[in-house]
Amino acid sequence: MSRGVLVVVSGFSGAGKGTIMKSLMAKYDNYALSVSATTRNPRPGEEDGREYFFRTREEFEEMIRQDQLIEYAQYVENYYGTPKAYVEEQLSQGRDVILEIEIQGARKIKKKFPEAVLVFVTAPSMEVLRERLVGRGTETAEVIHQRLARAAQEAEGVDEYDYVLVNDQLDEAVDRLHGIIQSEHFSMKRNLDFIHEIQAQAAKFTEN
Repeated sequence: MSRGVLVVVSGFSGAGKGTIMKSLMAKYDNYALSVSATTRNPRPGEEDGREYFFRTREEFEEMIRQDQLIEYAQYVENYYGTPKAYVEEQLSQGRDVILEIEIQGARKIKKKFPEAVLVFVTAPSMEVLRERLVGRGTETAEVIHQRLARAAQEAEGVDEYDYVLVNDQLDEAVDRLHGIIQSEHFSMKRNLDFIHEIQAQAAKFTEN
């Protein structure tokens, strides 16, 4: 069984990362969406263990001390982090694991796992992004301003990612993401053992 691909999906707040992830999981098999831990309060309809593991600040900091997280970051006064055990278990079972995390965490993942695939999700324009944030109706004007200011900072690091995914039409974005991940299974760097075996077999044709 081949090892799964570790995929990091980041994006501006309001770009639709979460919606893309849910649609991808519903449409295609073999994906495991890593559930992050966070200290932020649940939004309406969110459940502990489904969208996030909702933890107190004290509980989260204990997870840090126990080295139970692959990465963690602080974003708009809340912690977000990726539990380690679940990710490793799914990859070893051949499932593609998707981490939906911010750019700080993505950088840490790439250092620890150079083979990870980094995908950045954006709206077609920053004006569309602002309209989406306002249209949510879940945040105050101050929080929206903070998120847009954060987007301006994040924009400077987008070129560190392997792929950009423009979320204009949801179905198209989901299919493009699926295509990106599946193509990675056939990349040369993930098939070196097979290639070396083919090379060794081919070399025998020149013997004698």
